[in-house]
Amino acid sequence: MDIQEIKETDIWTLYEKGRNYHRLTGIYTDTDKNYRMYNGNQWGGAKLGDVEPVMKNFIKPIVKYKNGVLHDNDYGIVYSSMNFENKAFRKQGDKICDMLNKKAARIWEKDKLTFKGRRISKDAAINDEGIMYVTYDIDNQTPLNEIIKKNDIYYGNENDDDIQAQPYILIRKRMPVSNVIEMAEKEGLSEDKLTMIIGDNDTFEESGEASKQELDNMVTVVTKMYKKKGTVHFSMATRWVEIKKDKDTGLTYYPVAHFNWEEKEGSARGEGEVRQLIPNQIEVNKTEMRRILTVKYQAYPQKIVNKEKVSNPSALNQVGGNIYVKGGMSVDDVSKVVSTLPPAQMSPDVKQLQEDLIQVTRDLAGAGDIATGQVNPEDASGRAILAVQHASMSPMTEQKESYKNFIEDLAKIWLDMLIVYNPEGIKLEEEVTTPDGETTIQLVDVQQETLKQLQASVKVDITPKGAFDRYAQELSLENLLKAGYFNPQKVGELKRYAESLPDDAVMPKQTILDICEKIEEDQIKIMQSRMNAQIMQQRVNQFLMEDPQTQASQMNDYMQQSVMGQANNDNQA
Repeated sequence: MDIQEIKETDIWTLYEKGRNYHRLTGIYTDTDKNYRMYNGNQWGGAKLGDVEPVMKNFIKPIVKYKNGVLHDNDYGIVYSSMNFENKAFRKQGDKICDMLNKKAARIWEKDKLTFKGRRISKDAAINDEGIMYVTYDIDNQTPLNEIIKKNDIYYGNENDDDIQAQPYILIRKRMPVSNVIEMAEKEGLSEDKLTMIIGDNDTFEESGEASKQELDNMVTVVTKMYKKKGTVHFSMATRWVEIKKDKDTGLTYYPVAHFNWEEKEGSARGEGEVRQLIPNQIEVNKTEMRRILTVKYQAYPQKIVNKEKVSNPSALNQVGGNIYVKGGMSVDDVSKVVSTLPPAQMSPDVKQLQEDLIQVTRDLAGAGDIATGQVNPEDASGRAILAVQHASMSPMTEQKESYKNFIEDLAKIWLDMLIVYNPEGIKLEEEVTTPDGETTIQLVDVQQETLKQLQASVKVDITPKGAFDRYAQELSLENLLKAGYFNPQKVGELKRYAESLPDDAVMPKQTILDICEKIEEDQIKIMQSRMNAQIMQQRVNQFLMEDPQTQASQMNDYMQQSVMGQANNDNQA
């Protein structure tokens, strides 16, 4: 069959519409430029001749610092039951939420979500938007999280940043032809259809310059998702072949979560950090190049020689070489033959302009010296350092809240998949305590209807882990120790103080409460030991006050009780 007679799939027609919009708005070219500027290839396309392209890359440190601030905490998913109508179910719901939290923590660790989260936020800082696409492993009952690039996702409404409100979403992916044919065979496509899955060199839309060159025979596969009557429908196609027909997944949420670095009015993509820094970066590099060329051509003395009066001009370039002059010229007239131009002085304004450009750009971006914490810890207290850093990090509040929302969206997608893709229920781990006091893990079957009834909400647990956060906590505990607040006499006052602290205080609230509880337990044990000693002493005093006959009778009773007790122990053994 002639390929000209084959009709393009409906999904591909929709993809072409999105691709034309991306080209019109410059998304593809912007992506390559943003990553190129971040990675240090900042003279791309410039014709410099034999001049080496030097630069002072301040874009990368700014992005790395801000990304580090964003991840200066540990993030964790916490499910909680929202089924307030059914009070009888509330206790069971809390128990299931505890098991779901363990499941989420296992998924987070196994799928390396901390690392992937850093990649997502880095993509957003460099190129406006970081995106996570979630699929599901039926066999292991586990969501799988895949990072996709901004170039590879197409929204039905490019002016709305609410993913779940999109009329449809397209995801583009380059795959080996052999893999796509294998997938199509599993879907039952005919041999005629399989021959229409052919490779192409359609790589212009790929993110990054290196991805434009491919080793294997690849083909573009487009996945379409849209909502109908509240559930997500799914289909997949190449340009000429429909691989997977339209199917109702039953999911409530699109399996896509995105993190926009900063909101941009009228755009679903947001605004990143790099694009606005590029003009200043280019000017800094040009100024650096001009300074180097000035130094190269004018900062060193240059010889001026009348070659007609010198017999051996090559000696002028030799250290200590003899120079022979022609025509009986006297030594006093040598200055007429060989002279030196003094080096030119460059205005200090050039250097100052360059340094001002870098410093002002960093300050306006919120990544100056104070913000990046360039403070000697030995010259300031931990609280003072934290106060300076936290104040300087306040411009990052918007990004932190957006990242929290991104994780919460991800957790909702996970729960949606666990409910929909497990009609027979799911096995969750539960901690149980055996009669002998040991803690073990057992698998519990949770039915689909129970998960639906749960109506779980999601929140993100945040734990500070910065170096200065830990330093301040250690210093706070050390100050309490020096002040004597860990003495039993002051433990009540210390406990009341800890209970009054907010949960997110720099002072380690829970650690202090645990210490107070241990001190109280130790005091109870000491009091019990003292009471037992007093009772024993009273018994000894009473025994000594008895007459010899009574003492002998008591001793005989004690011996008989000891013998009977030993006999019982032997029988039990």
